[in-house]
Amino acid sequence: MKKFTISVAILLLIISNVVQLKAENIADLYARLDSSVVLIEVISSETSGDGDMLKKVSSGSLGSGVLVSKNGVIITAAHVVNNADAIRVTFKDGQVLRAKVTALSRLADVALIECEGVIKNPKVAKMGDSDKTRIGDKVLIIGSPMGLTHSLSIGYISRRDKQEDSRAGFTRMEYFQTDAAINTGNSGGPMFNIQGEVIGVVSSILSRSGGFEGIGFVATINIVKSLLFEKKNIWLGLDVFILSGPLALALNVPQASAVLIQNVAKDSPGYYMGLKGGFVKAVVGDKHKIVLGGDIVLSIDGYRFDSEDNILKAVDYLNAVKSGTKYTFKVIRHGQIVNVSWIAK
Repeated sequence: MKKFTISVAILLLIISNVVQLKAENIADLYARLDSSVVLIEVISSETSGDGDMLKKVSSGSLGSGVLVSKNGVIITAAHVVNNADAIRVTFKDGQVLRAKVTALSRLADVALIECEGVIKNPKVAKMGDSDKTRIGDKVLIIGSPMGLTHSLSIGYISRRDKQEDSRAGFTRMEYFQTDAAINTGNSGGPMFNIQGEVIGVVSSILSRSGGFEGIGFVATINIVKSLLFEKKNIWLGLDVFILSGPLALALNVPQASAVLIQNVAKDSPGYYMGLKGGFVKAVVGDKHKIVLGGDIVLSIDGYRFDSEDNILKAVDYLNAVKSGTKYTFKVIRHGQIVNVSWIAK
């Protein structure tokens, strides 16, 4: 009996040490990776007020990102920076730098920003291969939920999903579903595997209460590589809404669908092109809040925005435009058709 008791005690000690080792490994992993994660502060403008009191006001929002190169390239979520008039990045050591958007895919909700200035002590995260990630794998998310910087959450991959484009022959978006806690401020932050590689970028949650309910969505790192590093997804600084059906008819759009420009980010290509955002807030149906009064884009160099498929073709064309090439937007502005041109940078 005494020998059996000693054996059980030894077994419990071994189990305790294994559990402690795992806990220490997670702690060590967090300590190694955390310095690559940044806080992103965005200043953007939005329409406020009604009638004669209508005006543009500045508002601030927070997100997260991860540094992936020593020259200041940071991966984040598209919805964090798409409408940014100004972007400020804060590193773990307290250094603050301004940044600008260099590439973005709204559909996949991923973006690249680049710091303006030299990073004093860059801690770069390694990008992994998300195709090797399996359902059930343990993952770590580091970000700034509710502004609480460098917060860690741990969970598992619950599901993966992708949208293939049979016409173009490539994937337009791909997501992991996870039960790792995600809240406001986590958006754009990295998801790491237990090897310490970035395998995803936090996008959104599915919630009925407004808070986290165990269903979060993370864009895969391979879709980031495909859309932002291997291909070119340009950023114009436009917040848009697709007009179709009865709404397109009500706004006298002379084709089946078009793209309404709601807002134009300051100092963006769209801003310098002279494209105009809206100034009248409205609600479509019982859920879509939009801003009317801005330019309505009908086509780009003959690529009409009259169907979902043609809109995707137009976007592909725009992303393929080479530097120095002139392209032209045909828009409806205050009831008149206007051509707006720009030379690709």
